[in-house]
Amino acid sequence: MTSYRLLWMAVTVMALAPVTAAQDWPQWRGPNRDGVVRSFQAPASWPATLTRRWHVDVGTGYATPLVIGDRVYVFARQGDAEVMTALDARSAKVLWRTSTPAAFKMNPATAPHGPGPKSTPTFAGNRLFSLGISGIVTAFDAETGRRIWQKPAPPVEPMFHTAMSPLVEGNLVIFHVGGHDEGALTAFDVATGEVRWRWTGDGPAYGSPQLFDLSGTRQVVTFTQQNFVGVSLATGELLWRRPYTTPSTTTSQTPILFKDTVIEMGRGNGVTAFRPVSREGRWMTEDLWHTDEVSMHMSDAVEIDGVLFGLSHLNRGQYFALDLTTGQVLWKSEPRQAEHAAIARAGDTIFSLEENGELVVIRHSRTGFDPIARYEVATSATWAQPAISGNRVFVKDVSSLALWTID
Repeated sequence: MTSYRLLWMAVTVMALAPVTAAQDWPQWRGPNRDGVVRSFQAPASWPATLTRRWHVDVGTGYATPLVIGDRVYVFARQGDAEVMTALDARSAKVLWRTSTPAAFKMNPATAPHGPGPKSTPTFAGNRLFSLGISGIVTAFDAETGRRIWQKPAPPVEPMFHTAMSPLVEGNLVIFHVGGHDEGALTAFDVATGEVRWRWTGDGPAYGSPQLFDLSGTRQVVTFTQQNFVGVSLATGELLWRRPYTTPSTTTSQTPILFKDTVIEMGRGNGVTAFRPVSREGRWMTEDLWHTDEVSMHMSDAVEIDGVLFGLSHLNRGQYFALDLTTGQVLWKSEPRQAEHAAIARAGDTIFSLEENGELVVIRHSRTGFDPIARYEVATSATWAQPAISGNRVFVKDVSSLALWTID
């Protein structure tokens, strides 16, 4: 294993060119947890290669790096500890590092994916919130790295260990803690860690919750071990529930909202659109359409002008576009494109970081698959979502973090 005592001596840095005015990337899938990049301006012509500004070993895991102003935060495993590190975004200089002992016993079924962490932290109110691979919940001071509060790992955990990323709204931070058949969707006070509410109706899945306004009610919408649910943000009350399971209970999707329609998708289950409604104080869901023509496993999709763009796991990986009003599949690419991909979009430009370390740039189209450019950005597997801020692309592979710029 890499020696982390001399870790940061391995950094290679180039002088940085000016970058496009950039948005922060504060959580899983960006500012709104939907994979949308708002500060990127596509170049008039795409370069032959991207420019690598720096590259540094940071430890293992699948957590997306967070980009806040001139800082990058990365959550990774180094030996028997889970480590939160703050870096200078321009130079990769370490600003602080906080280590939490986190000895881990590997489930043989998860050995190919290593000891995590798999959950992306969330930045809000100058705090960082993280979920360790075994379920340790921590709040950090983002300026100094000081631990503000921490909750120990519960006695049970999901079969494939934790993967959901925390959701912050107001004074609440929401985690789904626990494991199979014994979990709780839990809202903690961001300042103190005090439990504000708990919903104990099901164990966690592997996707992350979203926050939607549906029928005038602010609610946490998430997949669980055996259901798809909407829970009141204010009280934790269950509003609606739809039975939902996937093979080996591996549901890994983040819900998508299109107008007042929720998009439901998971391995082997196709894609369904439904509308949660409240009538005379009673919640129900109304199905609008369903298709089995495409299906998603571990790759989240993006919505562009009423079209869902994603990577279906069928036929060894096919990109597709689907009309969200009708459920019609508009096109599918040739098979065997990628096993998994982390997808984001900026306007009509789509970024797909495939698990083999290739970043594919794709032009949005209702008529067919239209790749513009392909860039090798890593030499080991890239399961973490990239963080895109201006013309900067931060890529986490198996054990290192790199900054690339589109010049």
